[in-house]
Amino acid sequence: MNRANWDERVPAHLAAYRVDDFVADRERLSPVVREDLRLLEPFLPHNTPAGLDLVHLQCHIGLDTLSWARLGARVTGVDFSPASIEAAEEITHRTGFDATFVVSDVAAAAEAVGREFDVVYTGTGALCWLPDLTAWAAVVAALLRPGGVFFVRDAHPMLNSIDYDSSGDELRLGEPYFDSGPIRSESGTTYADAMVELTNAITYQWQHSISDIVQALLDAGLHLVSLGEHRTIHWQALKQLVPVTGGWALPEDTDRLPLMLSVVATKPR
Repeated sequence: MNRANWDERVPAHLAAYRVDDFVADRERLSPVVREDLRLLEPFLPHNTPAGLDLVHLQCHIGLDTLSWARLGARVTGVDFSPASIEAAEEITHRTGFDATFVVSDVAAAAEAVGREFDVVYTGTGALCWLPDLTAWAAVVAALLRPGGVFFVRDAHPMLNSIDYDSSGDELRLGEPYFDSGPIRSESGTTYADAMVELTNAITYQWQHSISDIVQALLDAGLHLVSLGEHRTIHWQALKQLVPVTGGWALPEDTDRLPLMLSVVATKPR
């Protein structure tokens, strides 16, 4: 169901993500990667992704992946949606970059890609689609070379517990903080364009706590080197959020709720 939903989102996202503008401007980076670069740079050799092999798990249509290519990385994108990968390959052809894209579920990504990387990158809005973080972290470790760096920045688990229909100044808990199994949703649209009506409307997501995320990486043998909590996010995740520099935030009182979580880990040499 999730795959069918993401396949159907692709045409709307090609428009909403302004792909034509991305192709036309060879200096353009996705907003997500611009912020991720600032957080990841200190942990990269020579503080740059240039010349490094980078694999992007759950890459969708590849704009973040290709943004890393524009920063000089040799990139591979992996996604379970064939329609997303087809779109990513078409965008790659239009930009003239050399990038590889692979159709694979995350749990099978290590075998599907068949090599190791300096950087394993997971972008925004990804972890909630994974039912098993233990398997995910094992794949991350398998894809990393000794000394390699893993990075993820995603919605904060506390934010995922807040009821989207909370109104005014009220922030009401609507979902469990800890994983209690799949959460069924039937929204029929997409975060990128609320006017879109999807036929494949039913999706399932999973809640993961901070300890779930960090412990899975530690159990896979990685070393945690950075844990960050952030006051802004790249989409209007709650009705109360307002546009600010760098995304969306709570109006005035930005200290009330963390909106994003970032994790950097390394594989021992």
